[in-house]
Amino acid sequence: MDPKTLPAVFDGHNDVLLRLYRAGGPAAAETFLTGDAGHIDLPKARAGGLGGGFFAVYVPSEGGEDNEEAMAQDSYDLPLPPPEPQDRALTVAMAQVATLERLEELGALKICRSAAEIHISMVEHKLAAILHMEGAEAIDPEMITLDVLHGAGLRSLGPVWSRPTIFGEGVPFRYPSDGDTGGGLTDLGVALVRRCNALKIMIDLSHMTMAGFWDVARQSDAPLVATHSNAHAICPHARNLTDAQLEAIAASDGMVGLNYATAFLRPDGRMIDTGLDDMLRHLDHLLGKLGETRVGLGSDFDGAMIPSAIGSAAGLPALRAAMTAHGYGPELIERICHGNWLRVLEKTWGH
Repeated sequence: MDPKTLPAVFDGHNDVLLRLYRAGGPAAAETFLTGDAGHIDLPKARAGGLGGGFFAVYVPSEGGEDNEEAMAQDSYDLPLPPPEPQDRALTVAMAQVATLERLEELGALKICRSAAEIHISMVEHKLAAILHMEGAEAIDPEMITLDVLHGAGLRSLGPVWSRPTIFGEGVPFRYPSDGDTGGGLTDLGVALVRRCNALKIMIDLSHMTMAGFWDVARQSDAPLVATHSNAHAICPHARNLTDAQLEAIAASDGMVGLNYATAFLRPDGRMIDTGLDDMLRHLDHLLGKLGETRVGLGSDFDGAMIPSAIGSAAGLPALRAAMTAHGYGPELIERICHGNWLRVLEKTWGH
């Protein structure tokens, strides 16, 4: 299947900046152009028809977070790392932002600040990148760094990854469980949501506790969005969204990006390989609860184990072929692949 004849994919979440940070930061950016062992690079993006996505800035814990072996078990409840100091988090985050800027300098992508820029970049077959932060550890209580990062192009932010921040709590990697695992937004978290609303920075609900989700729903005047989360009704993992949460997202005219991480797809919650049929089950459920204009893709490329039938960004045609074989029509597939992301971003950003 020729990716040039398929609708381009705009993806809700990748961790390529973390992978490049670990490989040397901006100095490693050129490997993105030539190809390497990761899920996303320029050759793989072109081979799979990846038109762009959310490029996450994520600060790894100093002790590491290699949880795949534990998450391959029948059940698990992994302890969360302690909070990250803001000074260290800011240093790591700046290195990843600089890496994204270096990729733009090299002509690998365009950092987009509006839905119109994303559309133009995709038409011109240049990778469209949204600067996103997964966890707000780098943001100071006065939010001066938020303003500076917004000036650098930050347009999407998750107040937490899974470990706690000064802004709120995140869900642990726990199966079986729902997201009712801890507290919600702090007073600073409420202030962060309001400041993001004022700056038109999209708020990502992925990784938030159930309490935090409902706090954002009460405080935010923007569409509710989870960039890379799945349906709890299919896989009862703490990271997945309940039907009540999905209904709130639908009521706000927001959306959800399907996460490819196998532990959040498989009904048994195990981080082992799985087939595309599990992805389709989640898509069916999300479409049923959210409607055809509020479901997209949020791969977690370079951040998780994904189905071997996809393997990397180069394997995206397999997912589109599976959607076609499942009975999804061309218009729905185009919406899932990129149209719905452009819709919700234009509504959130106002342009």
